[in-house]
Amino acid sequence: MTVLVTGGAGYIGSHLVLALLDRGETPVVLDNLSTGFAWAVPAGVPLVTGDMGDADLVARTIADHGIREIVHFAAKIVVPDSVADPLGYYLNNTSKSRTLIETAIRGGVDRMIFSSTAAVYGDVSGDPVDETAPTAPVSPYGRSKLMTEWMLADAGVAHGLRSVALRYFNVAGADPAGRSGQSMQAATHLIKVAAQAVLGQRPKLDVFGTDYPTRDGSCLRDYIHVSDLADAHLAALDHLRGGGGSLTLNCGYGQGTSVLEVIEVMKRVSGVDFPVAISPRRPGDPAAIVAKADRIRSELGWSPKRDDLDGIVRSALAWERHLLTAKAA
Repeated sequence: MTVLVTGGAGYIGSHLVLALLDRGETPVVLDNLSTGFAWAVPAGVPLVTGDMGDADLVARTIADHGIREIVHFAAKIVVPDSVADPLGYYLNNTSKSRTLIETAIRGGVDRMIFSSTAAVYGDVSGDPVDETAPTAPVSPYGRSKLMTEWMLADAGVAHGLRSVALRYFNVAGADPAGRSGQSMQAATHLIKVAAQAVLGQRPKLDVFGTDYPTRDGSCLRDYIHVSDLADAHLAALDHLRGGGGSLTLNCGYGQGTSVLEVIEVMKRVSGVDFPVAISPRRPGDPAAIVAKADRIRSELGWSPKRDDLDGIVRSALAWERHLLTAKAA
């Protein structure tokens, strides 16, 4: 079955493309390459270079490839940037998603998986948060994603579009076979930034705030391996293909790790004691957010295979070394 993957040349999207290929499916990638890379799309996979907000292009792609399913990753994702440029985030993440959804429905698409975020919950410091928790995002990024969740739910009632919104917690790591990873040099993901500090690509690692109400004062997050997340998308596709109804599900491990703890793991795994600087808090960062992830296990039968922080860090570091070697060549 042919699956359209928006943002499939990016970090998480490229891992789903690999997962689809690994089980014999046919992905088609739509990506404007603003943050993705054409080389990240495997040979033989069609790459349509363009914007998800281009209704004519999306309509042609759906018709040309007989698309009935879309997995929608394409988005701007940097929380502090969304505070500085809220209208840009609402245009890209919300308005263009609306165009994509409308065009998909008109083209006969009846199943969609949406890349949402734990940022829809806002600042929920304390116990792991489940899907019934109130949504109170503290950044335009989180709001832009929540509005798309609402659009999908309303489109389901009005037009029969069935969807699964997967609320990601902190995605990290790289493909265990070394085929893909987080490749943006300027990415803000903590584990990638720490790997760059190990390899001397950054003079230091900044910790943004150590005065939060957490066990060591730094932000607490739930880190999930990107390949486990790709598997969750496959399980969501199988659910919808089997006639299952629309769902909203957390994607995390239910284990909170602080920024300072991640740094210590990276130092131990790499054997490099890189410099760390304490900086002021960043706008839009909640103190702690950890998934209660029972529902995805019961609804989709998903279970993580790589829920080991040391392993996540090793895979991210291996990918960063690969990028450095490739750049040197």
